[in-house]
Amino acid sequence: MDSPRPDHAAWFASEVLPHEPALRSWLQARFASVRDIDDVLQEAYLRVFRARAAGKIDHPKAYLFNTARNAALDRVRRDRVVAFEPLTDSEGSFVLEGNADATSADVDFELETLAAAIRTLPERCREVLILRKYHGLPHEEIAARLGITRNTVNAHITLAMLRCREYFRARGLPRKDRHES
Repeated sequence: MDSPRPDHAAWFASEVLPHEPALRSWLQARFASVRDIDDVLQEAYLRVFRARAAGKIDHPKAYLFNTARNAALDRVRRDRVVAFEPLTDSEGSFVLEGNADATSADVDFELETLAAAIRTLPERCREVLILRKYHGLPHEEIAARLGITRNTVNAHITLAMLRCREYFRARGLPRKDRHES
């Protein structure tokens, strides 16, 4: 999938995004220990978008809330095991995870591939992704800085993540033998 189909994007905008305020409040009330609700929302949106692309979702709101709950639970479990640092400090490398034979050439290739993937994004989408993942700005600040809505920030990040993942998959990264169990 190079880009979301227009019918999926319209469905997402009409059936999923309107529930964000209620979902955000619901998550904050039930998962107070989660440091970044925006990341949980993005993960939930990505999962819902993939599920929609794979087939029909009969009850979008219920599916969204259930998916967000699962994403938050995943985050809580991960946070208990490992303390995460921002992307700029120590984002894990595909070649370094579980691979003692990784070389600096492997890491360089990965970084070049990531940079190339980001360069293929539409300008505003790329700008939002960099502000969020590289600079670590919260969604509200990105929205204010760029003069767009928080929903638009969410949509750009979701699209950017989908496109970057597809770009990596098209080039054989991450390798299934290392990342899928």
